[in-house]
Amino acid sequence: MVRRIETDYQRFRQIVRGRIKRDLRKYISNGELLGRQGKETISIPIPQIELPRFTFDTGEQDGVGQGGGDPGDPVDGDGEGGPGEAGDGEGQHTLEVDVQLDELARILGEELELPNIQPRGNADIAAERDKYTGIRRIGPESLRHFKRTYKEALKRQIAMGTYDPDNPVIIPVREDRRYRSWKVKHNPEYRAVILYMMDVSGSMGTEQKEMVRIQAFWIDTWLRYQYKDLQTVYIVHDAVAKEVTQHEFFHLRESGGTKISSAYQLCMNTIEDRFGGDEWNIYPFHFSDGDNWSGKDTSTCIQLLREQMLPISNVFCYGQVKSAYGSGQFKRDLDQAFGEDDRIITSGIPDRDGILQSIKDFLGKGR
Repeated sequence: MVRRIETDYQRFRQIVRGRIKRDLRKYISNGELLGRQGKETISIPIPQIELPRFTFDTGEQDGVGQGGGDPGDPVDGDGEGGPGEAGDGEGQHTLEVDVQLDELARILGEELELPNIQPRGNADIAAERDKYTGIRRIGPESLRHFKRTYKEALKRQIAMGTYDPDNPVIIPVREDRRYRSWKVKHNPEYRAVILYMMDVSGSMGTEQKEMVRIQAFWIDTWLRYQYKDLQTVYIVHDAVAKEVTQHEFFHLRESGGTKISSAYQLCMNTIEDRFGGDEWNIYPFHFSDGDNWSGKDTSTCIQLLREQMLPISNVFCYGQVKSAYGSGQFKRDLDQAFGEDDRIITSGIPDRDGILQSIKDFLGKGR
């Protein structure tokens, strides 16, 4: 019975997995998963149809729904109908299934054909973990292996002829005792930080911020699957940049101008103060509608990227969300300045349907 349940459960998980892969574009574009996230799982709504089943009548009762009845008989005795009209459509039911975020990341990786990231930096950082690998004759009593001790005592008594099947009392002696043995296993662990930067000037509206929020969730999901120790920093800017909380990052709106270099300079200061050293894998992401204060400030941004940020980052990603008020010039300037440099990735996000391709642009190089 246990095996049957396990088989059914695995089959159910496969069905859920297939449904998620089929509807992945819908989940990404409408952002309905963002409010369902827990610490390690996320609730995914899966439409389902209730299977019909037979209910047998005993034939002992009369009335509508219970046996024989005449046309026009009221159901509840008063003959009055309820509000609204009867429908002829099939009922739609929704089942919420908890899915591990690691499993969701694997589905995303398979669907977008994302390569696993090859971490950079110092690989000597390791987490120590005790792993029980064998049995030995000495050890603390807290690690005594009961089953192995019992078997040794049983074998000894049978060999000595002292075992009585009618009175099967097994008494271990010191030589029968067996203990679990262990060794310390060193698992290399890489550390990573995502530094999100976003323009919050007046030209970035609610819809633009929502597209950034959706994309950031999937980027986080994939990178947390790749790195066990992942830190996140949020920086907003108009003419001035500042570090904020996650909630402020997605909801703050300013009315000033746009000076992108202020965000890049604050990003570099944050990296130097808190994430310096070879052990960190660094991922700066910047989202904007493409407007900047001046061509001079754009030149400053390019200089900061070329001389300071790109040499220490795994990859720098710039996502340009389409806005009715944005010119889109900044992406063109970056593309012209860096050409085929694979340390920097730019991606246009015209609408929610463009989020999936933008995620693939950013994460598809395995850096």
